Amino acid sequence: MPRDQNQSFAGGVKDELVRLPLGKSCCQLSEIGALTRTSGRLHFRSGGSLTVTYRTEHTGTARRLFRLLKTRLQVSPVLHYTQSPRLGGRRTWVLSLNESDSRTLLTALHMAETDDDGRMTIRRTVPRHPLTRQCCRRAFFRAAFLGAGTMSNPEKSYHLEWRAEDDRLAETLRRLLEKAEMPATVYERKGQSVVCLKRAEHVSDMLALMGAGGSVLKMENIRVSRQTRLRASRAANCDEHNSERMLDAAQKQARACRDISLRVGLFTLPPALRETARARMENPDLSLAELGAMMDPPVSKSAVNHRLRRLTEIAEHLE
Repeated sequence: MPRDQNQSFAGGVKDELVRLPLGKSCCQLSEIGALTRTSGRLHFRSGGSLTVTYRTEHTGTARRLFRLLKTRLQVSPVLHYTQSPRLGGRRTWVLSLNESDSRTLLTALHMAETDDDGRMTIRRTVPRHPLTRQCCRRAFFRAAFLGAGTMSNPEKSYHLEWRAEDDRLAETLRRLLEKAEMPATVYERKGQSVVCLKRAEHVSDMLALMGAGGSVLKMENIRVSRQTRLRASRAANCDEHNSERMLDAAQKQARACRDISLRVGLFTLPPALRETARARMENPDLSLAELGAMMDPPVSKSAVNHRLRRLTEIAEHLE
């Protein structure tokens, strides 16, 4: 479905993510944990009672969180919105849990324990849910982006980030990104930690990892459009027949690499193939020799040709 021209690219990514199936029970709890860390608040009441609320400006995120809480924990949050008289009357969606449901949530996230007399003790102020499975890490990235993430329009720049009010969340994201071989930049902005990815291939891989396949395709189309203009300029100065043959082959190779990125993610490839795939996707106009010179360390034309043949075979097996 085409995006509204007035909608941001990040908003379109979130719209795509909230439409994904809720997934396995462990993944649902990972999403709830991430949204609790990014959008949840604990409220201590008089008499020792405790309740939890969530706030988000994205309607789809509020609805998905409602479904997650009801499906995974069998609790019944109250959903309503507040509207600011400023900022164009922007709506903020609020999900509120009563004391009993808050107790269920905090126990499931290992934030609290209840003794035999029914008294609840808070053990920690952030969720503690294991993220050892790859599916759970995917779910965590996805929900953290829904709760505190954004990205720039790839027509202008490549930048995807999570804003973390809690330094522990920033460190969790950094470690998980490192495990996924996506080194992140962490810095402070207006008193908040920001964890960001700035390379095009890392942004594309993260979108694929979170499950935003349509957004990956849109981003790659934008990249190809840029490269096509450059390719057309170079082709004008080359022998027509040889140029067309080379560009056709390069385009086929780049398409195979994009298929792999979209279907399983480039992070699943061995380092040498992953480096070559990214280089070909970003430079479909370069010759094999020029691509080889870009490798670290540089490799021969025949080595690049062998890697690209292997990538094409992998893409064909995925069909």
